[in-house]
Amino acid sequence: MKDNPVVVAIIGVGLIGGSLALALRQNRFSRKTIGVDSNLLHQQQAMNLGLVDEINELDAAVKSADIIILAVPVNTADALIKKVLELVDQQVVIDVGSTKTSICKNANLSNKRGRFVATHPMWGTEFSGPTAAVEGAFKEKAVLICNKEESDADALMITEKMYKSLGMHLLYMDAGAHDLHAAYVSHISHISSFALANTVLEKEKEENAIFEMASAGFESTVRLAKSNASMWLPIFQQNRENVLDVLNEHISQLRKFKSCLEKENYEYLLELITHANDIKKVLEPSKALIE
Repeated sequence: MKDNPVVVAIIGVGLIGGSLALALRQNRFSRKTIGVDSNLLHQQQAMNLGLVDEINELDAAVKSADIIILAVPVNTADALIKKVLELVDQQVVIDVGSTKTSICKNANLSNKRGRFVATHPMWGTEFSGPTAAVEGAFKEKAVLICNKEESDADALMITEKMYKSLGMHLLYMDAGAHDLHAAYVSHISHISSFALANTVLEKEKEENAIFEMASAGFESTVRLAKSNASMWLPIFQQNRENVLDVLNEHISQLRKFKSCLEKENYEYLLELITHANDIKKVLEPSKALIE
């Protein structure tokens, strides 16, 4: 691996990939950024916005880079990881997906598994594509590094150095534990938002009424419903068991609220709401983990 600044190839120049490209350049971690994207419009936008210095094919980009970042939907990353690892020599391959168990299993099929570091920067928005890239997105956020013992020491060190250059703090976790916790702090939030949006769209046929009455609370609750479907479907597929587990608990909690209203049991309803207020104690010290 060459001394910094390095050449970075970003496969998937969308929200996360584009924001990483901006941050790595601003922090002078990278001296050149190569973009790889199957979407021709995204290629053009990434170049026009200055997110990357050039667009190239996958094989050429991997061979020209010191660090390769997989910033594509998790099912695409699964399909690519073994191929990318076969192309590398001493380069480092990093993924940034929201599920970790599946990609780690696929990476384990390669004899170059040590060059791969599984990560999940805990930041995102409901927008997608290169035009959604945000400057300074990762500063003071957390990044999860999974199954670090399966990565070569130098690959892990380079990855840690990269994320530290972005102002992130590092957390370490087993891939299975990551996917379980992600189901609780991220994946169920998206399902709830999708479901609420569908509920309102079904009940409120007059869109103007929704717009006129929408408060800040409603907007923040359904914000995630604007997230890219092609990105979230494979996340739910890969993390199906954990999502079902938390979804069953969520449905159980909703039934309690429903039962209180049906039976006019407002004393218990007050208890449920008061108990929910305790989430403040959890969120304040862990704010960066659930952005």
